[in-house]
Amino acid sequence: MQADGKVVDGSLLGDANGVEPAPSRVKDSGKWQKPRFSRKALMKCCLVKWIIASTQPQDKDDSSDSDLELSTVRHQPEGLDQLQAQTKFTRKELQSLYRGFKNECPSGLVDEETFKSIYSQFFPQGDATTYAHFLFNAFDMDRNGSIRFEDFVIGLSVLLRGSVTEKLNWAFNLYDINKDGYITKEEMLAIMKSIYDMMGRYTYPCVRDEAPSEHVDKFFQKMDRNRDGVVTIEEFIETCQKDENIMNSMQLFENVI
Repeated sequence: MQADGKVVDGSLLGDANGVEPAPSRVKDSGKWQKPRFSRKALMKCCLVKWIIASTQPQDKDDSSDSDLELSTVRHQPEGLDQLQAQTKFTRKELQSLYRGFKNECPSGLVDEETFKSIYSQFFPQGDATTYAHFLFNAFDMDRNGSIRFEDFVIGLSVLLRGSVTEKLNWAFNLYDINKDGYITKEEMLAIMKSIYDMMGRYTYPCVRDEAPSEHVDKFFQKMDRNRDGVVTIEEFIETCQKDENIMNSMQLFENVI
């Protein structure tokens, strides 16, 4: 997002690994740094690293994993062919993701505490509890307190390889905390504060206490076109797609997923 010629979104996140930007990349004091965006950055995705780290060397005969069959789990995922059709992952990628998922979650389901544990490990410098809670709810499509492998991998596909519209729809769902189809200023502020809290002292430049609120005020004013106090999915997508600076700032999601 942009206000008075300054980029005021995304750069507060610094690097996804909790490392401050190199001095040569930092703009004048008091101004925000434009977020970096690359395929390499996408593959820093915490959830992908968590899954891949769990992958163990496998025998050449991968037939059971290839078909995503696991007889001992509470939840058995859909067939590989169906998931390949629903996502933008290759068969091999799905096999790797499933293998790691199976190792970490033998029951076939992920709960919220697992998400909190993942993000606490990757962002030890801050408090990731609230952000992990919001992110978990965005993945938990059934609202039943657990995430199936199918929901997990479909969500990852959107975030890592989805179209602009698909990513914006997903981002709207994250901001829409109570899932009523609208984003309020309070919901937007809650998400933004959770990101600030998670990034901790590695935000750059130093974040003032009132910064999240000021940030959201400017963002919400652009989004709420009819001034009715809420942002609809149509307003959200239309505003983002028409504003290059907002589109750049939306990359903050890829840096903290």
